[in-house]
Amino acid sequence: MIKFGTSGWRGIIADDFTFDNVRIVTQAIADYVKETSRKSAVRGKKQYRQSVVVGYDTRFHSENFARISAEVLAGNGIEVLFTKRDCPTPVIAFEILRVKSAGGINFTASHNPPEYNGLKFSPSWGGPALPETTTAIEKKCIMLQTSPAKNKIKMMPYEQAVNKGLISEIEPEKRYLKRIRELVDLKAIKKAKLKIVCDVLYGTGKGYLDALLEESGCETRILHNYRNVLFGGHSPEPNKANLSELLSILKKEKYNLGLGTDGDADRFGIIDADGSFITPNDTIALLFDHLVRTRKWKGVVARSVMTTHLIDAVAKMHGVQVRETPVGFKYIGEVMTKENMIIGGEESGGLTIMGHVPEKDGILACLLVAELVAANGKPIKEILKDLYNRVGGAIMSTRLNFHMPMEKMNKIKEKLSKNPPSSIASLKVKEIVTIDGYKFLLENGSWVGLRLSGTEPVIRIYVEASSKKRIDVLAQASKKFLAS
Repeated sequence: MIKFGTSGWRGIIADDFTFDNVRIVTQAIADYVKETSRKSAVRGKKQYRQSVVVGYDTRFHSENFARISAEVLAGNGIEVLFTKRDCPTPVIAFEILRVKSAGGINFTASHNPPEYNGLKFSPSWGGPALPETTTAIEKKCIMLQTSPAKNKIKMMPYEQAVNKGLISEIEPEKRYLKRIRELVDLKAIKKAKLKIVCDVLYGTGKGYLDALLEESGCETRILHNYRNVLFGGHSPEPNKANLSELLSILKKEKYNLGLGTDGDADRFGIIDADGSFITPNDTIALLFDHLVRTRKWKGVVARSVMTTHLIDAVAKMHGVQVRETPVGFKYIGEVMTKENMIIGGEESGGLTIMGHVPEKDGILACLLVAELVAANGKPIKEILKDLYNRVGGAIMSTRLNFHMPMEKMNKIKEKLSKNPPSSIASLKVKEIVTIDGYKFLLENGSWVGLRLSGTEPVIRIYVEASSKKRIDVLAQASKKFLAS
């Protein structure tokens, strides 16, 4: 069964992620695009070009999956704008909005292990597809899978489609980089003469992040800027463990900053000058404060439910309203389409800002951090200490994965629903937020979040408090509750 998750459809290559299933999903998307286009025309709504931007990452067979997808779209009479090289997901989003396309498809499993591939579909508004869209596509997939008529999947050979003008190859790099130059103060970066190490983790960030840093006069060292479909034997996720080489370099040598992006360059990872990993939570809060102070922007800030309340403290300081969303960047993107949003981010390492795409962008995030360091003239940890002082104290957070059998998880789900804790580590629960999972707001301003994975036997524990010691106490109490 083809099922879309938090960010697209993913599966293990040659198991459920196959050429046949790619044809089915693309045909379902083609049917969806034509159907929504007809409905828009009937209602007199704004018309979008009946075209789809198609890209791919550096994974095994990604370009071939993308080519098959392009052939199906062309077979349905839909124009395809096919990227000439591997392409970051935020660049696909940028192109959708630039050409007023009906949508975009990027073949990527983002930060998943090497054996996975995936398909991200973004509709005409440029953000990750919302549940009503993916549910409609899933239903069409079921119809195609159960239909005896195989000719329901229409295809046109790639070269024939090129000759007919249905497929055209595009190079969006220059246009996208031009937009990033407008959003980031590259002059400040140039003036600071920063020394930066980048790790693009064998992904699509190469030629984007490093290009703008070098253009800004930074002394730049780049790691893993070539294709390796095994990603060096680990997931291309820019977390502390996977950026170990970057950490090691910054601990041993004199650099101002370490920057990392994931497989499709929508997530970011930040390393301070001393080799310390800066969490996405802290990064988003710092950039939010920086943007309000330097750009003087007015609007709201959006964060997912399990993302730090340091953002809320910064918002209170600047008189900005907070929009809390379920987990998944699609919901933050949705806020952006309805309100002036200064910045939106989630603790897993994604953000976007006002004037950009309603999709997370790791390239933009890394460059904004470089601007932050350049503007302040000191390491990130010192900038963070200054922020803590201005908001009235430290706000620290962590995330833990608690593995257990699915049967046990189901019992915990029932327990949380029927008999949630009234206190955690002797701290009274003031409020329970159930937007996505269970979030227990405690009497001293701390909170604990519990989210059950829908795809694997894992419960994610989120803890936020004023010190690492208090975080440890709350984490242990949470584990004890789950084990009981």
